[in-house]
Amino acid sequence: MKNFTYVRAGSAQEARTASALAGSMILAGGTTLLDLAKCGVAEPDTVVDITHLAGLDRIEVDGTGASIGSLARMSAVADHPAMQDAFPAVTQSLALAASAQIRNMATIGGNLLQRTRCPYFRDAAVFPACNKRSPGSGCSALGGVTRNHAVLGTSDACIATYPGDLAVALVAFDAVVHLGSRATPVDDFFLLPGNHPDREHAMDRGEIITSVTIPLSAAARRSVYLKIRDRQSYEFAAASAAVGLELEEDGRTVRDVRIALGGVATKPWRVRAVEAALIGKVLEPELVRQASLLSMQGAADHGANHYKIDLAPRVITRAVLQLGGLA
Repeated sequence: MKNFTYVRAGSAQEARTASALAGSMILAGGTTLLDLAKCGVAEPDTVVDITHLAGLDRIEVDGTGASIGSLARMSAVADHPAMQDAFPAVTQSLALAASAQIRNMATIGGNLLQRTRCPYFRDAAVFPACNKRSPGSGCSALGGVTRNHAVLGTSDACIATYPGDLAVALVAFDAVVHLGSRATPVDDFFLLPGNHPDREHAMDRGEIITSVTIPLSAAARRSVYLKIRDRQSYEFAAASAAVGLELEEDGRTVRDVRIALGGVATKPWRVRAVEAALIGKVLEPELVRQASLLSMQGAADHGANHYKIDLAPRVITRAVLQLGGLA
């Protein structure tokens, strides 16, 4: 780990000014920054500590939705009774992420900015070619071991999977990321790799996440986060789905449905084609199974990750049927 200058920001504006300098990085919970620094991927010249900024750890829920400060801890949001009632998929996504120790340290803003767990990205000594880490150097994952890599949103420059859980639920329910002077829908906040996989977020140098807001909806209130993984604790998703469902008064016809996938794409992946195929229809198992296949439109496997193309629609089907009382 290289030597760096430490700056403790006294205000959000001080944090913006300090983080605008080349080579600076923000320190909040530290669970991502320290991890990347230890493996030599992150080498900041300046670390800007924002952990003591007042007011950025608030969690507020009212009749319009939720506002979550960027410094709120993952565990605090997961355990918040009003969040559990209004946004169960969001709190479940947090409870199923990482370990209890990490959830007690990691912040909401830091969680959104976490980097990929692609082993080719994280081992610079063995795999120097990585377009995320060193633009233009190539992608060591192509032709390598790809079991955990993405099948959606990939490019010739990168096939790394977005690893987070929370962002999947936020994308499903149209959350908004606030960056101080401006705000952006969370679905637009995460960028596809294209030819520039090193740029992962629609965020300029000198900007910091201040809060995330989630509008209240009937679908969000009746929601679930289903995560399939190789083991039941401290493991990233092989495929996951955040699903919310609102039914008509007959209890069978779909009025609204929200679906986003994790573990299978280069960013949290909203599957609007599946939503459109279900809205207005009577909920039946075969209908859901057929509609869920639309989630893999444009999917491309790289050998060992082909199973995700079969797995993801099944995760969607199970979640929707569970919410509809059919599973």
